[in-house]
Amino acid sequence: MKIVDITEFYSERGGGIRSHLTDRACYLSLHDHRHLVIASGPRDEMTRVEGPHAGLGESRIMRLAGPPQPYDRTYHLLHRFRPIRQRVRAERPDVLEAHSPYLAAAAVVASGRDVARLKTAFWHSDHLGVYVESHVSRVLGARCVPAAVRPFRRAIRTLLAPFDATFAAGRAQAERLRAAGVRRVVHVPFGVDKQTFRPEAGSEACRRAWLGDAEADAGTALLIGAGRFAREKRWDVVLDAFARVSARRKARLVLFGDGPERAHLERAAPPGVRFPGFERDRARFARALASADLLIHAAPYETFGLSLAEAVACGLPVVVPDAGGAADHAVPGASAKYPSLDVAACAASIEQLLDRPRHELRARAAEAAARAPSRDDHFRQVLATYEALLEELGR
Repeated sequence: MKIVDITEFYSERGGGIRSHLTDRACYLSLHDHRHLVIASGPRDEMTRVEGPHAGLGESRIMRLAGPPQPYDRTYHLLHRFRPIRQRVRAERPDVLEAHSPYLAAAAVVASGRDVARLKTAFWHSDHLGVYVESHVSRVLGARCVPAAVRPFRRAIRTLLAPFDATFAAGRAQAERLRAAGVRRVVHVPFGVDKQTFRPEAGSEACRRAWLGDAEADAGTALLIGAGRFAREKRWDVVLDAFARVSARRKARLVLFGDGPERAHLERAAPPGVRFPGFERDRARFARALASADLLIHAAPYETFGLSLAEAVACGLPVVVPDAGGAADHAVPGASAKYPSLDVAACAASIEQLLDRPRHELRARAAEAAARAPSRDDHFRQVLATYEALLEELGR
């Protein structure tokens, strides 16, 4: 099968969509498919996607130079539709997929009606929740949200009407799309590289490397957060909750990631917080997750939360809000959910888990890790869906 993906969200520093497309490239190549990613970037270039490619297929990435986006300059504007259309028409893919609802979706439509056997979209972000619902709720109150978002729901339905199907990794986001009237919404949770992200990746040596021998011997709790440092991720809730916890017990917090809000977060962080940056070495990141005590998350607008899935696969208990895709990762007996954006409740949930016997909590978390879906599970399901759609549509 030949697949072409289009996105403007391909950051120079990494990020969820780039990680997903890199994993997708590796899987498709290893299983003898032909794959091309078209993404904006700092310069025009055609390269192979990084990662192992031992199969008979191939995975390439075509970058098109565009100006940096204003909020996060590691993302670039995808605005040159003519070369996109020319490349897509030259490729004649079986599947043409948009990985953003903005310019990438427009680029798919602009490529023409007959350029691919199947046109699909992958819904990676809760744009309505982040940019509309949160603002309306803050300015006008929560009771005004349903009426205010009604025209935006119609816009989403219109935006996705040209696509044969829309994929969503999170259960809550799939339900929101269906409620908006989007047809053929397919819920396919992301999977994790379980050879890398596993409970056995942790070690006492790694734990001590992050805490130091004195803190480790004193029973200090090692907490982790991971993700993009942007406003919608609500890292302020994580920092404020940690400040409450660390005032009552020994604890340290390590925040993996990068983004436009990093400098602000570093200035606002209470004592005991470290910012090592975005960890590109997935094995090192897995060791940190598997060696910690808890992962804390606060964004109520996640469509899935890949770092949360990786934490669960590492046998790490998680503290998550009760809204959005993050809530899907709350595993009975190995996690805690709190009312979204409630700092006091987040802090109480952290302490609730830390007060439990560590061996008992980790045993339940290890059971959850064994049930976590693998990366291969995800891509097999996506490819099976493509085949089923092609048969259903007679193409």
